[in-house]
Amino acid sequence: MNKTVIVIPSRLDAQRLPNKPLKLINNKEMILHVYDAAKKSESGEVYVATPDQKIFDKVKSYGGNAVLTDQSHQTGTDRVFEIFKKTLKEDPEIIINLQGDMPNIKPNSIKQLADYMRQGKCEIATLASTLLDDEVYNENVVKVYTKEKIKNLSFAAVSDFDRKITTSHNDLAYHHIGIYGYTKEALRKYVNLKRSKLELERSLEQMRAFENNMKIHVGFVISKPLSVDTEKDLDEIKKMMQTNE
Repeated sequence: MNKTVIVIPSRLDAQRLPNKPLKLINNKEMILHVYDAAKKSESGEVYVATPDQKIFDKVKSYGGNAVLTDQSHQTGTDRVFEIFKKTLKEDPEIIINLQGDMPNIKPNSIKQLADYMRQGKCEIATLASTLLDDEVYNENVVKVYTKEKIKNLSFAAVSDFDRKITTSHNDLAYHHIGIYGYTKEALRKYVNLKRSKLELERSLEQMRAFENNMKIHVGFVISKPLSVDTEKDLDEIKKMMQTNE
């Protein structure tokens, strides 16, 4: 079986919700909820990649793997690559980049992505869920477009990513979930590409891979983890997770 690693990039300096990885949800820090989900997926070793001593100390005191990374990285993927190269000596074949602000992501969703990556059908894979009517014009909700319809446990090639609706709201537009799987070759290639035009215009890191014609597939999951970006999101996730526990 291909060796897989899950890396969670996390930093305190978020513009809209400073210190969000250490915000408490059910008396446990957000980053630790994400770490636990990754561990429960049983998909590979889990590391938190952070430039911040407070996050590093919190994860280490929890018994987790954490690595202090360079302060100057422009993207989370650059932080992931640093661990892949320096800590893991470029050994893993599959690298999962899991965002540290999705505390209610399901372990099975992570496993689904890792399992698909091991099939070798694409360079990069990600996940999506149903795009609800009230999300269509919400630019905080990233949309992913596919070349064919997807349903639970199925994947298809990506045709675009955007914050705005670029076509009519139809069966090929989905709510994008911020988790990515890379082959080791794809990760190496990605970090050596220049930041692309649409990446900067749309503030979407994944456009760099898309504009350079990398083969990206997206899989459908029923559950939809909430990406916590604001105090309102934090209040909502606290209520959701309290209900589920």
